[in-house]
Amino acid sequence: VQLQASGGGLVQPGGSLRLSCTPSVSILSLNPMAWYRQAPGKQRELVAALTSGGTTTYGDSVKGRFTISRDDAKNAVYLQLNSLKPEDTAVYYCVARLMYWGQGTQVTVSS
Repeated sequence: VQLQASGGGLVQPGGSLRLSCTPSVSILSLNPMAWYRQAPGKQRELVAALTSGGTTTYGDSVKGRFTISRDDAKNAVYLQLNSLKPEDTAVYYCVARLMYWGQGTQVTVSS
């Protein structure tokens, strides 16, 4: 399974981004889908996860600001990042079944 993530970039504090992840197989066969992140010098941490049944889980630091969603017709999962803070700067990874990892997309929050 290959996962293609995109949508990262440089954004000012308070701004928004939307990350996209497209798997090489049907997203219907991948459960759960998740986003992790890793900041320089820090361990990887769960950002958000979404089960096929629609259950969502968020890391404490992003609750109320980030939203994970999926579009089965487009075979994609998304992560909407709002109210971004400098501490959200990290490489964000799309993960399927907690075992397949994408290449990561860089998010930098800076003025």
